[in-house]
Amino acid sequence: MSTDTQQAKASGSFLLGGDRPVTRLGYGTMQLTGPGVWGDPKDPEEAVRVLRRAVELGVDFIDTADSYGPIVAEQLIKKALHPYADDLVIATKAGFTRSGPGDWRPVGRPEYLRQQAEMSLRHLGLERIDLFQLHRIDPKVPLAEQIGELKLLQEEGKIRHIGLSEVSVDQLEQSRAIAEIASVQNRYNIADRSSEKLLDHSEAHGIAFIPWFPLATGQLAKPGGPLDTLAERHGASPSQLALAWLLRRSPVMLPIPGTASVAHVEDNIAAAGLTLTDEEFAELTAAV
Repeated sequence: MSTDTQQAKASGSFLLGGDRPVTRLGYGTMQLTGPGVWGDPKDPEEAVRVLRRAVELGVDFIDTADSYGPIVAEQLIKKALHPYADDLVIATKAGFTRSGPGDWRPVGRPEYLRQQAEMSLRHLGLERIDLFQLHRIDPKVPLAEQIGELKLLQEEGKIRHIGLSEVSVDQLEQSRAIAEIASVQNRYNIADRSSEKLLDHSEAHGIAFIPWFPLATGQLAKPGGPLDTLAERHGASPSQLALAWLLRRSPVMLPIPGTASVAHVEDNIAAAGLTLTDEEFAELTAAV
């Protein structure tokens, strides 16, 4: 097997939930749908090629959600990759309803979460979902009921591990009192570190931290900016440097950059081979 097919492996591995190894640099499917994360992609065949190329390059952790499309992203994954390799981990989410482009409404009623888990099993062609994440905590439903239903699904063997998305340290701890939580997924990138406390807390407890919107670089990538300067030094793109910074930031970090382009997925995954020196990491950390 050529090194080209193992690029992502250079990012290292993480034991999800203590028993499911994943390569740390993964792929997120949000951009595989139409505008506003609604409907089919402009080029469905390119979407299939992107998924296959990501896996070919060593990605074995793919993040999706029932609300992407809705349903569209999950069905594209099945079309592109089923039957799945034994080491491929597909993480999906439930907890949002959709009524149009850009419209997201949290629904955490236990019967709804159960229905969506069953639908994701069908749409993905799985017998068990390795990581099933509560897409948002529904403020209208007691947290214990939302997490409790996911725990029941886990006990029934329909999901392997439970994850959360967009939560605080307090919400994570409340959830951990009900069930074991394997991962959290909050917005986090080199320019937006508002979830720093949650990241540190997750690292201390061996919980995977999945940063969504990982490639946002703000003003750091402008000409002459610190990301731009370092990218030139490494012969890399600012996006690659942003991913390299995330991977260096914490051993529990699992970045999932998304794209609808084969060229971009290849560029993103090449970031796994970049190594920042202590000085470079400190320079970028201090730049915000």
